[in-house]
This record gives sequence, structure tokens and C-alpha cells, in this order.
Amino acid sequence: MKNIITVFTSLLFVMSSYSIAMAADTKNYPSELLKIQKQWAIIHYNMVADKKAEAYEKLLQQVQQLQKTYPNQTRTLVWEAIIKSTYAGVLNGFMDMLHAKALVTEARDLLLAAEKQDPMVLNGSVYTSLGSLYYKVPGWPISFGDKEQAKKYLEKALTINPDGMDPNYFYGEFLFEQGEYDQAITFLNKALHAPARPDRPLADKGRLQEIQQVLEQAKKAKSQQN
Repeated sequence: MKNIITVFTSLLFVMSSYSIAMAADTKNYPSELLKIQKQWAIIHYNMVADKKAEAYEKLLQQVQQLQKTYPNQTRTLVWEAIIKSTYAGVLNGFMDMLHAKALVTEARDLLLAAEKQDPMVLNGSVYTSLGSLYYKVPGWPISFGDKEQAKKYLEKALTINPDGMDPNYFYGEFLFEQGEYDQAITFLNKALHAPARPDRPLADKGRLQEIQQVLEQAKKAKSQQN
């Protein structure tokens, strides 16, 4: 059980930068979604661990309300998936494990729904998120994890956004976990030098620390292999 929770804890999602062009009847939508994104970064990177579950629950309610106020917005589906996934990652205990499993399954379904609405949403980052889910969660019979499916999604994300921080990071991390250290280092270095996202400074700072950590692990593993 502890191993399953550890897998869920590693689920991390930060979307690529994107331009906003909305109709008049949704003129407040972009700013409200941006507030949710910023609050997610604060919770994920700055909040102490024992406060995160309650904070994610409140944020989940906010994004679900946003979906009701502005229905059929694909970006909101993606961000609800992000919040559910990272919420799952901070849960502990047997009952929480069941809740975590339900949350990541719901997150996957939200992402698949977002793909049907607009596969290019957030510069194709829906595929980064799907790929990450499929390689992070356990496989059958525990959950839906599938390394081959993960690889397909991550590579698709890179075809859409080849220079993005997140697709290069998650693909690099995936390769590292598969023991393909040379390729992992290449993609992680590219992620490390990816263009910054001016509207996401806190998220970028946290992501860069994660990239550096995995990159150092990949280099160490490569040297030990040789």
C-alpha cells in the first residue's frame, strides 16, 4: 500500500504557457483560471505537507465551480485533472489510497475528455499529462499504468511542443526510469534550458529544481553504469 501512495505522490503537472483569446461572455474566465494556477503552485511548492490535502480540496471546489460558470472550457478540464492528480499524491492511509486511486482515474478521464474537445489545448500539454499519468501510476490489476502508452503520449507531446519545459522534463524522467540514461540526459538538459514562462514564475522555479534533481540522478546512474 505504501508503494502505491509513493507512486501517486510523484504525480506532478505544470502546463505550458499559452495565449488567451476568449469571447466576450467569458471575459473573466482567463483571470479566474490564472488565479487557480497560481494557487496550485503555492500549494504544490510552498505549503507544508500536512496542509496540502485540505488546500487541494478547496482548490478542486473552485475549479469545479469555474467549470459550472463557464461550461465546455477545455483548459478547465485539464486543470481539474491536474488538481485531482496532485491531490491524490498527498493522501495517506488505506481509505486515502482508495480515494487517491479514484482521483487519478478521474483525472485520466478528464484529460481524455479534454483531448476530444481540443487535442491542442495548452500547446498539446494534455499529452504530457496523460503520458505522466500512464507511467506514474501502477499497472493492472491495481490501476491503469502502461509504459508503452505513456511513451506514445509523451512523444506526441514533444511533436507538438518540442522546446517546452514540461514535455522534455517528463520524457527525460521517463527515459531515466527506463534506464536510458544518455537519452534522458539529453532531454533533461533541453528542459533545463527551455524558455521561461513569464506568467508562471513560481511554477517554473519549482520545475527547474525538479529537472536539476533528476538530471543529477541520471548523470550519477550513467557514471555507475560505465
